[in-house]
Amino acid sequence: QVQLVESGGGTVQAGDSLRLSCTASGRTQSTYIMGWFRQAPGKEREFVAAMTRSLGTTDYGDSVKGRFTISRDNAKNTVYLQMNTLKPDDTAVYYCAAKSTIALRRSPSEYDYWGQGTQVTVSS
Repeated sequence: QVQLVESGGGTVQAGDSLRLSCTASGRTQSTYIMGWFRQAPGKEREFVAAMTRSLGTTDYGDSVKGRFTISRDNAKNTVYLQMNTLKPDDTAVYYCAAKSTIALRRSPSEYDYWGQGTQVTVSS
């Protein structure tokens, strides 16, 4: 099993930046892909970003491309999400996710492990 714990959420104003962290424990060899999703009230869970462990290949959702950056520290089993130029539409619960297979995927159903989520609120 893998446990994922997120931190770094909060309330900020539009245009501000925020960095989320997610640390994995347990069978961390099963976290080949680590990524972030978000879910706003009444909406489906949305892909934000993902990154592979070995080559550091990344993928971003269209709504965050150019504003958010994903990175990971494999020695710490931690993935980060740097969020810049935040907008009110970015308000959501952000979830860390991990999958053991090697292909980058955007569907939540492809991910094996999930964190509890951290709230990000962006005020206008």
